[in-house]
Amino acid sequence: MADVIVVGGGIIGMTAAMRLRERGLDVTLWSPDAPADTVSAVAAASWYPTGLTFEPRVLAWAAATYAHFRRQARDGVPGVMVRETRNLERDGATGEPWWAPAAGRVRYLPADPPWTREVRFDAPAVEMDVYLPWLRQRFERAGGRVVRRRVDRLEEALAEAPVIVNATGLAAGSLCGDPDVYPVRGQIVLVANPGVFVSVRDLTRPSTYVHPRTRDVVLGGTFDENSWNTTPDPATRAAIVERCLTLVPELAGAPVVGEKVGLRPARRGGPRVEVEKMSGGTVVHAYGHGGAGMTLSWGCADEVASLAT
Repeated sequence: MADVIVVGGGIIGMTAAMRLRERGLDVTLWSPDAPADTVSAVAAASWYPTGLTFEPRVLAWAAATYAHFRRQARDGVPGVMVRETRNLERDGATGEPWWAPAAGRVRYLPADPPWTREVRFDAPAVEMDVYLPWLRQRFERAGGRVVRRRVDRLEEALAEAPVIVNATGLAAGSLCGDPDVYPVRGQIVLVANPGVFVSVRDLTRPSTYVHPRTRDVVLGGTFDENSWNTTPDPATRAAIVERCLTLVPELAGAPVVGEKVGLRPARRGGPRVEVEKMSGGTVVHAYGHGGAGMTLSWGCADEVASLAT
């Protein structure tokens, strides 16, 4: 038997599995999907606690994750970079955003209407199609095991390990009978990068963002609550491109190279990270991170590892 089985192969499950293995535990990760097929692979993956409100441990997770990705960027980890980021606000706020203490040096600049302020900071960004396979390889080289397996009941994993980590995202709603779990549909468009290096985010709804990566630029997006539709919509694509061109006119004429739809695993009340004792053993729940999985991942993994050991 393994010491711990992590159920779920997205960024939350992979980082938790890595932290547990680093503590010397025998860890197996169960995932029905390859890294490229998880919802994490669809994410724009630019550090920012999208859709979350202040909670001390959420801020701590975000700060730890920010620091970890900054170190990985300096170390040349594949798929990890740091981008100057401009958040454009319209609400007239003058105080410090709740997440700012986690983001290093944050600057506040005046902005032209319709915006009321620009918040500028450096943010880690991750190309998930590169990073997730690298992380899985690192986990396996450290002695972890990955098994392609889907579960219908958490008891299936508890039959094979005394402790499991439930990092199943949206599936946690049915696996745990949690009515607070719901999908938030996100559609993105990928265009060839014509030489853009600064991320820009307009914080109104629908959120509009431009996140440059190595070869392409992620344009978004949508925030469609309780939608299970994973088919890209042409009208939505056109609207996204139009909004993003308003923010970054340099993208005019950049060819579209792809589009994706992902369902963010949101939860009313915020992420559930806690221990539950069941008849077959111990479950450490780690789900409900919504669109902030990358932003909270490594910090959350530290807490999950502590709860599991």
